[in-house]
Amino acid sequence: MEFPKQNPESSSQSKKIGRGKIEIKRIENTTNRQVTFCKRRNGLLKKAYELSVLCDAEVALIVFSSRGRLYEYANNSVRATIDRYKKACADSSNPGSITEANTQFYQQEATKLRRQIREIQNLNRHILGEALSTLNFKELKNLEARLEKGIGRVRSKKNEMLLAEIEFMEKREIQLQNDNMYLRARVFISSLSPSQFTHTHTHTYILGIPSCINYAPKHFISPAYISIHPCYSVIF
Repeated sequence: MEFPKQNPESSSQSKKIGRGKIEIKRIENTTNRQVTFCKRRNGLLKKAYELSVLCDAEVALIVFSSRGRLYEYANNSVRATIDRYKKACADSSNPGSITEANTQFYQQEATKLRRQIREIQNLNRHILGEALSTLNFKELKNLEARLEKGIGRVRSKKNEMLLAEIEFMEKREIQLQNDNMYLRARVFISSLSPSQFTHTHTHTYILGIPSCINYAPKHFISPAYISIHPCYSVIF
């Protein structure tokens, strides 16, 4: 079966079908001109927004229609951007103004830091109960709530430290009592003669091994038995 041959010129023309180029000149038809203006204006505003977001640039766009209607976009402020533009143009014509601008910037920063220092100093005085006459009722109430919250945190931390210290001292007390009882047992044993021990089995007594002593209760007052070895018993 033979297929019909296609004309190469017709195939190339079919590939070129698509969006054609528009000649840049004034559109005479009023309706078409208004439609084109709306489309191009929206696209321009969108591009300005994307440029400001993607590149972190300061963008200001001003458009007047043929009827005098204003359309604008600015990621900061149109007036502020225009003022910046005027200042940049003036700086480019006067090189000395760049130094003046830097000096003015640092002066503003120094003024801002001094204001912050004064605010912190006033806050410290208010916390100490000084210079309260400059505060109104709402500010005094907020200061009181802040102080109560801070005092609560301080008390909580203080109680936590006291409990930890008490727990440590209790453990230290038990340790000292055990050491005292061990020393008393050693002193008592050293004062006895070998004939005073009661042999229950044929085991040999080993002197000086702390693990062989079962210490008495925490508050050792009355006489009690202290086990020196499974084969011996000492009475206080």
